Formats: sequence, C-alpha cells, structure tokens
Amino acid sequence: MVKDPICGMNVDEKSALHVYHEGKDVYFCSQRCQDKFLNQKESILKSDQKNSGSGLHHCCSTGAKKQEEKKVVSSKSGYTCPMHPEIEQDQPGDCPKCGMALEPKNVSLEDNTEGNEIKALGRKFWGSLSFGLPVVFLALEEMIPGLKFEFITHDFSVWAQLILATPVIFWAGGFFFTKAWKSIVHRSLNMFTLIAMGVGSAYFYSLVAVLFPHLFPSSFTMNGMPSLYFEAAVGITVLVILGQYLEAKARAQTGQAIKALLGLAAKSAHHIKNGKEENVPVNQIQKGDLLRVRPGEKVPLDGIITEGKSTIDESMISGEPVPVEKRVGDKVIGATVNQTGTFVMRTEKIGSETLLSQIVHMVSEAQRSRAPIQGLADKVAGYFVPAVILISIVTFIVWFFWGPQPSIAYAIVNAIAVLIIACPCALGLATPMSIMVGVGRGAQSGILIKNAEAIERAEKITHVFIDKTGTLTEGKPRVTTVIPAQGINEKELLMTAGSLEQFSEHPLARAVIDYAKEQSIALINVVDFESVTGGGVKGKLNGKMISLGKGKFIEEISGSLPENLQNKSIELQRKAQTVVWVAVEKSVIGILGISDPIKKTTAQAIEALHKKGCKVIMLTGDNKKTAQAIAKELNIDDVRAELDPQDKQKIVKEFKQQGALVMMAGDGINDAPALAEAQVGIAMGTGTDVAIESAGMTLVKGDLSGIVKTLTLSHSVMLNIRQNLFFAFIYNALGVPIAAGILYPFFGILLSPIIAGSAMAFSSVSVIGNSLRLRNLRI
Repeated sequence: MVKDPICGMNVDEKSALHVYHEGKDVYFCSQRCQDKFLNQKESILKSDQKNSGSGLHHCCSTGAKKQEEKKVVSSKSGYTCPMHPEIEQDQPGDCPKCGMALEPKNVSLEDNTEGNEIKALGRKFWGSLSFGLPVVFLALEEMIPGLKFEFITHDFSVWAQLILATPVIFWAGGFFFTKAWKSIVHRSLNMFTLIAMGVGSAYFYSLVAVLFPHLFPSSFTMNGMPSLYFEAAVGITVLVILGQYLEAKARAQTGQAIKALLGLAAKSAHHIKNGKEENVPVNQIQKGDLLRVRPGEKVPLDGIITEGKSTIDESMISGEPVPVEKRVGDKVIGATVNQTGTFVMRTEKIGSETLLSQIVHMVSEAQRSRAPIQGLADKVAGYFVPAVILISIVTFIVWFFWGPQPSIAYAIVNAIAVLIIACPCALGLATPMSIMVGVGRGAQSGILIKNAEAIERAEKITHVFIDKTGTLTEGKPRVTTVIPAQGINEKELLMTAGSLEQFSEHPLARAVIDYAKEQSIALINVVDFESVTGGGVKGKLNGKMISLGKGKFIEEISGSLPENLQNKSIELQRKAQTVVWVAVEKSVIGILGISDPIKKTTAQAIEALHKKGCKVIMLTGDNKKTAQAIAKELNIDDVRAELDPQDKQKIVKEFKQQGALVMMAGDGINDAPALAEAQVGIAMGTGTDVAIESAGMTLVKGDLSGIVKTLTLSHSVMLNIRQNLFFAFIYNALGVPIAAGILYPFFGILLSPIIAGSAMAFSSVSVIGNSLRLRNLRI
C-alpha cells in the first residue's frame, strides 16, 4: 500500500492510477487527485520560470532552491508513451515500464522522431540479417542429422558462429538489454525483460561452451561437444527487430490523422493594410487584420466576412461534402477551401485559438486517454511477466530432470521458447492502438472526442436526450407569420416591434429586426426601455408606451387578449411557431409567429437512432405546444418542455437512477449542466464554449446526424478493441503452453525458439494492423 500525495488515502499500487514523476512512480486514489497533482506541478513550474531567470526554482515543501529537473510533468509539450500516458518527459527516450519508444505529445509536420526510429531499426534489421544468415547456415550441420559440410571444419564453424553472432546480439540487439535493465531498475518487468533473458541465456551459454567446453559434464554434450544456440539467439534477435521495425511503421500511421489535419493549414495570406495587399506568412497575422481570399485558396484563419460572398468547402472540418454559402457577417473557418467568389475577412482567431488548432489538440489528448476496458489488460499485464518467468523456470526443471537425453539441451531450448513467445505488448497495445486510430478517424468525419471513456460509454447508450434549439433546429429563428389586429397595417406592426426589439438581447429579437429590415421598414429609437425577465420588453415610442412579449405578459398590461388573435396564436403554436404579442398602451396591435426551421437531416437522424435501439427524448425551454408539434413531426419518443438548466440536469439524473445509459446533445450554456451529468455529453460545434467544455464529444458541424456517426464509430472501435484483446489473450494462452512442450508427450512436437521469436514479433504487428483497419471505416 502507498499513500496518495493529494488526499493522503492509502491505495494499492497494483490497481491505483499513477504517473512517473522525477524518477519515481506517484500513485493516486482517483483521476481527480491525479489531475490535481499534475496541475500543481505545472503551476509550480510556470511560477518558478516566471520568478527566476536562471532555471532554478523553490521546492514546494522546503523552500530550498534546486536545479530544475529534466523530467517535469507538463501537459503541453514533451514525449509520452502510447501504452502508459502517465509517463512523460521532455526528451525522446524509452518508456521505463514497457520499453516502447516515447512519442511526441504535440505532433508537428517538422517532427521526424518516428522516422528516425524506423530508419535506425531498418539499419539494425538488415545488418543483423547479414550477419545472422551465415550463423544459421553453419548451425544447420548440427540441426539436421547426417548433414556434413566437408569444406568447413568444426572449429572454424564454432568460432565463426561466435564472431558473427556477437555484433548481432550487442550492436543490433543491444537495446533489448538496455530496456530490460531499465525495467528491472523501475521494477516493471516487460517484454524486453523476457527477450533479454531468452537471448542472453542462449548466447552466454553458447559462449561458455565455445571458450570452456571442458566445464560441461558428459550429459551436457553430444559427440563430446556441448550444443550451441547461437542460431537461436541470432534468429530471435533478427525476428524481434523485424517485428519492432514493422510495429514502428504501423504506429507511425496511427498519427497520420493529426498530421493530415496539420497539413490542411494555409501557409500564407493576402494581408490588406492601408489599402495595399501584401502576401505574408500566416503566423504574422494578428487579430483584426483584414485578409483577401480568392477562389481556390484556403481560408488562412478563423474570421468573419466583411465584404463579398462565396461558397466554401468545409468537408475537411465537418466531413460533409456539400459546399456552404457564405455572405457578409458569416463566420469562416481556417483551412477550409474557398470555391467560387472572392471575399475580404476580418481575422478573429489566431494560433492555438483557431478551430483547426483546437481540433488537433483535442484529438492528440484523446488519443492518449485510457478507456476503462484497458484496466483489464493492465491487471493481466501486471502479473504476466513474473508468471512467464516462473513458467520458464518450471519448464527448465521439468525437462532437465524428466526430459529425454541430452536433457540440458531440451531444458534450455524450451525454457527460452517460453520466454520468447510470451508477448505482453500485444495485450498492452490492444486498446491504445484502436483508440488512437478511432479518434483520428472520428476527427476526419467531424467528430471530436475528448477522451476514450466517452467512446466506450457511447456504445451502450439507451437514451438520447436532445435540446431543441440549435440541435434539432437551425438555431436561427425567423419571422414566418405577421398577423396585425383589426385596423392596424402590417408595416405599422413591424415598425413598432422592430423599434422596441433593437434594445433587446433576446435571441428572438434579432429575427424581428432582420425581418423588419428585409421589408425596408425604418426603425425608430425607443426611450425608457425595460426588460421584464420571463415576460417581455417595453419602452416609449413617440410618447406612447409599447410592449412586446408572451401572451400572459401582454394580458397583464392590456387587461385582455382579442379572441381572434388567441385562436390564431394557438394555430401558430401547433405549427411549432413561437408567438410574440405586441401592444401600444393597453391595445393589442398584433402578433408575430417566429419559427426555428428544423434541420434537413434531423428526421433521418432520429429514424437511424431508433433503428439502433435508442429512445429519443427532447428537453427544451420552449413552450409545450411548440415542442410537442416538433416532437410529433419528428416521431420523438418523449418531450419535456418549459425547462430551465437545472430541470434538464435533474431529468438526466432521474433516468440514470432508473438504469438508463444517457447521451445528451446540446449547444447552449443552459445545456452545460445536463451535458456534464450525462454518461456521454455531445456538444454541437456551432454552440457555446461552455457547452463544448462540458461535453465528452463535440460535433464540428453541429448536426444531429453526427450522433448517429458517433454511435457507429463507438461500436466499431469497441469491436476492434475486443478483437485485439481476444487475439492477445488467445495467443498467449496457447503459445506459452506449446512453447513449454505440452504437446511433446502426445505428438512429439516442440517449438523452436526461432519460431517462438517470429510468433512474438508478429503478434504485436497483427494487433496494430487490425487497429489500422479503422482508418477505412465508413461512418
């Protein structure tokens, strides 16, 4: 048991969360404590860097100054292990737990760490193969009864094998022993521990046999000479290096999604300054700068169109192939492609603020996150290597005492085969590789995943809760019906309503103002403006009090509502229109019907959700009649209307308590509590930052069909993980007993260490290859 440094709770180090920090493992009782620890360390580092120019900082416990260490926990830079994301350091290296090469946390197009690793392994493979083939050829004489090379003496063969095998073991395979030693130092035995033990046993036993053959008793010899196993040591080394080479190439492909996203960014922009246009690098652009974008060019950064219009291909961000029309006032996204027109834009976001940068950051973070299903593999891996070493020792003892003659030869070969065939890496890679590829594939389709846990939970969802405005609908209300009272003309009604709404911040106000302007109606300034929460607005126009808002609000002012307008109001609400009443003094002058059009893809998406076995429930703050009208039109299972943010969160919690697995989709600040409460929260990318921060996933386009894509992706990723885990478990469950010689009494079959080495090498490659199939997933 060890103590959590944050809360002081005693935790079991075998099952606890942990990070590798300042040369040692630090253990935590929960994700919350781990995050708090990492945030504290990062804050201390930032503070010390700010207060000291020498790179020295104060120790948080003693106040003493000490030199800043290299292995500083930071979430923004450095290198980490794909299998153990808690391992972080600021330089390339190997994971002290599994021995895998660390990967950069922030991928860049210039970074070539993976390429250097692949080249180094390629050189080692071809070099070891060149030296290793003659060793295997010379060993054939001993391996195949009756085979004799007349032109090669025995002494020459023995010394040639030793000379040729030595560079293979120590130059090409030297990193096995380095990683194995680190695993022992850090008390985290891994695949390289087993490989080093197997290769080392075969090589050093053979070395002693060549140098001091007289030390071996007669029972250890055949024809007066001890058996040599240089070919086993060399063969295992060559095949493991080949496996590492292929694995490195496969892992490099898992990061292609991020590099593809980075490659989308524009390199330069047409900067307009003082009426002159100049071509400058994008990294020199500042907020507020005006940029011109011509047909066929990439939009340099995120901004707003101030002049001109065009259609823009946003498929690289949203995954949707249909170009989007853009006019003055519309937002444009950096890295999308301008198609037909020329326009001028004002830069709103630069650097890490742009949507593309946020997508890259989110994808990178999600690829390093851990799914709960990984816990099973971690627990097995924790006992795996010690168990394999124990099995190898037992195998050696059994074959040495009860095996056929020469028993020592059988004991060594089978013990080494057990060490070599076992592959904890296949278990460790099963989940991270699928997550990395799946998250990248999701990003290419406009699905941004914050963490792997959201992928696993999404697979089991039973209820989908959906906000109305901006999720089912466009989120852009428009005036669709104007009904003036008797004796009032339409222009007078619109002038009165539009003039008052100029001062309102309500979302529907913009719809009224825009419609009035479309009708070329001049608006007049209003004085003594007042907003009544939950009711409406009022003010004075030409000395008369005017009011606008809900029916109850106007009824309190006017005393009653005209019956004919009440009937019209009911009809409009049944058509999913929100009704706004307008009054001058105490006389009602008309009503406006405002509707938020349903998105074209909404009905098809809800039908697809039903086919997946999900119940769809609408949660909205809108009135019941409007909500029910939309629910009926879209065949939604249930509707809850006139809700505030707390009501939405409460409903989600109630369904969870009843055993439902809830996914919540929304786009507004009022949806944030419910998004955080749900097992899986999905924020529409068109929504607020608060909603996006509260959700586990974000849909770039903000389209409900993205939820269907998300569920498809989740099912495919989890199926891929289970396939990987099944393969890894079955491989090890069958391979280790066969290598130990369990089939020999029945069929006379033994597994050569060389074959065991090739099986181990390709087991990890097979897991990665299966994961890479997700890149071609049709969502």
